[in-house]
Formats: sequence, C-alpha cells, structure tokens
Amino acid sequence: MFLAGFGGVIVIPAITDVTMAALCPGLDQCSLAIYLTGFQHAMIGVGSVLTTPLIGNLSDRYGRKALITLPLTVSLIPQVASGYVLMSCVYAAILAYSRDTKFYYAYYVVKTLAAIAGEGSFHCLALAYVADKVPVGKRASAFGILAGVGSASFVGGTLAARFLSTPLTFQVASVFSMIALVYMRIFLKESAPMSQPLLKESEEPCIQQSEDDMQQKTFKKLPSMGDVICLLKCSPTFSQAAIVLLFNSLADGGLMAVLLYYLKARFQFNKNQFADLMMISGIGATLTQLFLMPILVPAVGEEKLLTTGLFVSCINIFVYSIAWSSWVPYALAGFSVLGVLVRPTITSIASKQVGPNEQGMVQGCLSGITSVANIISPLIFSPLTALFLSEDAPFNFPGFSLMCLGLILMTAFFLSLMIRAAPPIVGDKVSSNRCTDTLV
Repeated sequence: MFLAGFGGVIVIPAITDVTMAALCPGLDQCSLAIYLTGFQHAMIGVGSVLTTPLIGNLSDRYGRKALITLPLTVSLIPQVASGYVLMSCVYAAILAYSRDTKFYYAYYVVKTLAAIAGEGSFHCLALAYVADKVPVGKRASAFGILAGVGSASFVGGTLAARFLSTPLTFQVASVFSMIALVYMRIFLKESAPMSQPLLKESEEPCIQQSEDDMQQKTFKKLPSMGDVICLLKCSPTFSQAAIVLLFNSLADGGLMAVLLYYLKARFQFNKNQFADLMMISGIGATLTQLFLMPILVPAVGEEKLLTTGLFVSCINIFVYSIAWSSWVPYALAGFSVLGVLVRPTITSIASKQVGPNEQGMVQGCLSGITSVANIISPLIFSPLTALFLSEDAPFNFPGFSLMCLGLILMTAFFLSLMIRAAPPIVGDKVSSNRCTDTLV
C-alpha cells in the first residue's frame, strides 16, 4: 500500500504544471487543460465501473493476491512511459508548441488506458484483504490504519516531489511502482481461499459434458449484477452507506478534477505550493487515521465519525470557494484532517453487512459507485470551473463550482444522519440466499 501509493502520488504536484506547459505555455489559466483533465477522470470512471466490481468479485473466488497483480502491473505502464515522455515534454518548451503537445498527448492516452484497466481495483482489493484478516469488531480501526498508511505514502510522495526535478519525479515513481509489484508477489500471503475447479476429482472428464453445461458453470463464476442489487435491497444500512458514498464521491471527484487549476488561476500556485498543501493535509490525515481513529471508533462509533467527517469537509469546500488570500488554502489543508474519516467508516459499515466470502464483492461494489461518481462529476464541474475562471463568466464568482460541490457534500451529510448501526453478518448474505428470503 505504501509503495504503490508513493509511486502514484509523487507525480501529482508536477502533472498540473506539465499539463499547463504543454497545452497553454506561459498562462495561468487554461480551459483546455481543465476540459482534458475532466474528460480523463470521466473515462477512467467508465472503465472502473466495469472492472472494479468484476475484479472484487473474482477475488472472492480466485484469491486476493492473484487479482492484486493486475492493477499493480498496469499502473507500471504510464509510470515507466512518463519517465521518458514527460521529460521530453518539459524540456522541449523551447521547441515548437506542437511537439510539446504530442509528447503530452502520448502520456495522456497511456495514462488513461492504464487507469481504466486498474485504477480503483487495488484499493478495493486491499480493503477486502484486510477484511479477511481482521475480526469484525476491529475492522473500522484496521481500515483506518490502512488509510493512514496510504496517507503516509501521500506525505512521502509529496515531500519527495517538493525537492525532486520533474523528470526525476516520474523516474522515481516508476521505480517505486516496480518495487511494489515485486514485493507483493514475493512476500504477500494469500488471504482468501482459491476457488474450486469446475470438476471435482470424482467427476467425469469435461468431454462427456455438454458445451452448454460447461458454459453455464463458467459464467456462474462471474459476478452477477443481481447479487449487488439484491444486497442493496435487503440491507438498508448498506444501501444508505452506498448513497452517502455516491454523494461524497461526486464532491471528491469534482474537487480532484478542478481544485489545483482553481488555485493556479486564483493565486498562481505552482508545483511547490501544490506539494506543500498536499503535504500538510497528508501529515494530518496520517496522524488522524493511524492514531486518532482507533481511539475514536470504540468511543464514538462509526456513524458519528462519518457525519463529523462529512460536516468538516463541507465547511472546508465552502471556505475554499470564497478564499480571499493565498494563506487560506494552507489553513484549510490543516483543518481538513477529520474529512479523511469518511471513506474508512463507510467501508467498515458496508463490510459488516456481508459474510467473509463476499468482502471482495462489496468492496468492488463501493469502488464501482465511486467510479460512477468520477464519471459524472468531472463532466459537470470541469466545464463549470473553466467557465467561471474565464472572462466570459456570467458573474464574478471564481469559486462557484466549489460552492456547488459543497452543497453536494451537505446533502451527503444530511443523508448520513439517517444511517443506524446494524448487527454484523456472520455468514454470507447473498450466496446463502438469505437476501432472497428477506425479499419474499
């Protein structure tokens, strides 16, 4: 988790400057860069909607380790390519504008395709792995600690990005991604039992079975959308948590797509300021998830932590939208530490609603919901941000799109107030047909 997170985060502060230099050299505001970033997030979301539930469900049958290999492998492709492609992109600023653009678009396409295949799957499988190893009562704290390790990689990556040159940043990212893959294959132990083969030893060979029967057995191994719908219908707690996650992910996806461009246009921030902000918020998130969350969960409960995190995040975005000075984002970065409690508490609440052999399915379902939000949100808020940062804005409010994101988070906050604690499920909920019995 740390190695893969470090390799992914270290390039984030630099990519905004690289994009602006490639598409709109010398400018602090670029509508094309915002549109392309939003389109990329949307396309990645489309791919993740299809892949994460599939991979999560298959990991319940074939084991977590085998499926974790896929996202770690595909994440290597853009990292290795960017070490060479973006090096040329940055240092080719003195050359023709079209050459810069070609180099950038090469990375853009490779990154998008690789993220479609693997983004979201790794975190989904990591959560399922932890759920396999940790008892139900300690699961929320374990998810918080896992998120804290991710935040620690966030801090390490942004700190390294603060002092490394842009070309070296992408080379270091590719090295860490390679180490993560090799370490996982050598040292990580399998957690979920491998699936049974299609034929038991006592059965006759496949040649004596009809082709239709074999296809039927094969496709039964694939995840069923009906299983997910059944789970949403028969578990009110899970469905409420899923709706809250949808609204929270809409806000997060929009914020991820537009915030850095907003700060660059509003206060002329660059790679170093972006790294400083990310490092402040990352340190706070790490301390909160590693040390504060394990104490608060038993004392307060997951539901109250969820509502607190959503409320703090909501206030944060509202203040971002009316930021009046360059020091305001720094203050908000330190104030936002409680917002990191949202995702671990939602995953813990949802994890308790299914049995041990359905953790991959439920985490894949949550990742799929996040991916749906990542499709919708950039398509709405990237054009809206570009409009209100341009000279053609209907009225003078550069942070209008952020204000709208704050309203979405406020909706998630009010919805979270309706979630009530439910007893954890011991056996498998969907595969045991108890869901069907409930519906009947």
